[in-house]
Amino acid sequence: MFRFVDLSDAEVDALEARYGPLGASLRELVDAAIRTNAGDAEVRDAVATIEALTEKLRIDQIEGASGVHYNEAGRSWSWGNAAIGLRNAVAPPMDVQQSENGDTYAEVHLGAAYEGPPGMVHGGVSALLLDHLMGVTASRMTKVTFTGTLTLKYRNPLPLGRVVLSGEVSGEEGRKVFVAARIEGDQGIAVEADGIFIVPVWSE
Repeated sequence: MFRFVDLSDAEVDALEARYGPLGASLRELVDAAIRTNAGDAEVRDAVATIEALTEKLRIDQIEGASGVHYNEAGRSWSWGNAAIGLRNAVAPPMDVQQSENGDTYAEVHLGAAYEGPPGMVHGGVSALLLDHLMGVTASRMTKVTFTGTLTLKYRNPLPLGRVVLSGEVSGEEGRKVFVAARIEGDQGIAVEADGIFIVPVWSE
């Protein structure tokens, strides 16, 4: 759901400063939970602490999912998004940058939480990140687009750690936007993608 919120950019910045550290701490917690060798007593104590903190955060919360918010200045944010969500521990999070010609770029660190084959990034995670980056590419950050088709070619294994994504528009036809993108690791291009993104009629 797209929601208009009557907040200034300064107020949004303040909320980011409040909740950003929470999301970052949760990512650290997930990584720690995966890699810890703590004993029974330590784990029981950690579980009790986490449950108490979860209860505290649930005292005042929204119903359902977060959605996409935007303000009068045209700024938008989606803090629950699985790829870029500031407050979502599932998200790395990915920060997509766009050049003047519309090409996109993102550098992400994928740790233990994103493992598929031993020591490698899960193929579904690659698909998730590429889908989001390509959607941003298609939208040029000025219009709404939805994924129509997404074709992936897994060229090489992608080791956990620093990865780089890039994408560009390869063509347009009516409400269809064609996008090409890729993910690179230390060993070169690991995944290539082509997609067709659709501009919905209601957004025109």
